[in-house]
Amino acid sequence: MNLNEPKSTLSASPVSRRTFLKSSALGAGLATFGMPAIVRGQGLNEKLNIAIIGAGGRGGANLEGVSSENIVALCDVNGSSLAAAAARYPKAIQETDFRKIFDHAKDFDAVVVSTCEHTHAFATLPALQLGKHVYCEKPLTHNIWEARKIREAAASAKVATQMGTQIHADDNYRRVVELIQAGAIGAVSEVHVWVSRVWGWHASEAAFKEAQDIVFVQDRPAVEEPVPADLDWDLWIGPAPMRPFNNVYVPGPKWYRWWDFGNGTMSDLGSHWIDLPFWALNLDHPLTIEAEGPPIHPEIAPASMQARYTYGARDGRGPLALTWYQGTHRPQLWTERAIPQWDSGVLFVGSKGMLLSDYGKHLLLPEEQFKDYERPAESIPKSLGHYAEWIHACKTGAPTTCRFEYSGWLTEANHLGNVAFRTGKKLEWDAAQLRATNAPEADQYIKREYRKGWELA
Repeated sequence: MNLNEPKSTLSASPVSRRTFLKSSALGAGLATFGMPAIVRGQGLNEKLNIAIIGAGGRGGANLEGVSSENIVALCDVNGSSLAAAAARYPKAIQETDFRKIFDHAKDFDAVVVSTCEHTHAFATLPALQLGKHVYCEKPLTHNIWEARKIREAAASAKVATQMGTQIHADDNYRRVVELIQAGAIGAVSEVHVWVSRVWGWHASEAAFKEAQDIVFVQDRPAVEEPVPADLDWDLWIGPAPMRPFNNVYVPGPKWYRWWDFGNGTMSDLGSHWIDLPFWALNLDHPLTIEAEGPPIHPEIAPASMQARYTYGARDGRGPLALTWYQGTHRPQLWTERAIPQWDSGVLFVGSKGMLLSDYGKHLLLPEEQFKDYERPAESIPKSLGHYAEWIHACKTGAPTTCRFEYSGWLTEANHLGNVAFRTGKKLEWDAAQLRATNAPEADQYIKREYRKGWELA
């Protein structure tokens, strides 16, 4: 498979658990990176100049998250969203096409990317190449090749990066990571991750109604609707194949179920939930991936499915099986009512017990067995806050915990679950070569062709 990349730049370079935890110690300031050539925010009391790419919806929340700094440029393909943000920051540069934002590169130090998934890499890569700090909403990219491209560009740029997995900053995940790495439940051999969201392709309208999905869509609409006056449809489509406008695609999150624009629940919520075992068990690339679910739809990601990953032993950890479940799929222990019936959760299965977690709480199981367990001392510093952590890193060179070196691997793995589902095969994964050695048909999902006029270079 020709990925248009020199072999040497696509090599796998996993980070050891000790290295990762050391570089995650924000409060201790144990690690720094080389600062880019142009950085205004040299001091903690100085403000960064930030460009916002994507100002409506999720972008509005991210804009609020960095509002302590100077917002000097705004971009959105939706004129109404752009106007609303500009009313708050009337002196900011305004653009509809994010490519034109980089014509003003001398005016900003950092970029926040909150576009739709299919354009994340196109807004992020030029920022990195210009030596700008980048915060990018999850998932980091639309496909595996893009994730590798962005991760390696970030390593070369030596700037502060952060993917928008906000829950990573909360205390609950930190306590779970400490328990797992302290051996509270012994050697972990299985992890089960499930989420209750049921958005995507359904077997029937009845299934859609039962799931309470946000929109019932089975196929690409045949009807072309008038493009809203405030939307630049050509720019919204960006690198994806052009299609007539229809309101089944916008606003978000409607678009995220369409393969051309998103990857459904697997890449979206997987960024939050698989983040926890990735962190706790120092994961990067799997050895094999297989998936199952409803019949494969050529246009729409499934509402319900599951994917199973196997990881080899490394850095004191044995082989591991990680299974993802979405929609109506659940682990057997859950269906047998052997564990609490949480709607969504992460279950670590170890040689001495189990640990069940969700966003805000966790349990050691069986509870009776662990009632007198003495927890390890807290060793992972409290986060400054997900946005504050990135801003602090931009100004000081301190590391972030969801930097692209980490979140790039997480994004690759999540996309692999969908690739296995779409090929219908158990993939044997060669991470260094970015290919499934037993499934050349997977190549089209690892990297795709872009619409004329759009390329990543």
